[in-house]
Amino acid sequence: MTWRRALPAALLACALEGCGAAPSFSLVGAYFPVWLASALIGVLAALVARQLFVATGLSAILPFQLFVCAAIGTLAGILVWLLWVGL
Repeated sequence: MTWRRALPAALLACALEGCGAAPSFSLVGAYFPVWLASALIGVLAALVARQLFVATGLSAILPFQLFVCAAIGTLAGILVWLLWVGL
């Protein structure tokens, strides 16, 4: 790529802006990203779903338990993200 092609691309890249500030929350004086909290809540939701499946006996008849629990955790994490960020 010659400099004549690279210069407009570099100028355009400098003009683009990223997020002004990442969504975060203060916890004990430190800022943590909301996506991290959403991911942890999603993992906890998947673990709770697995325990519920075992307690109710659904684990014996439910096929693809890993995918079902992962889907529940993903949905919970995305829902928390959307509710927290306010989209």
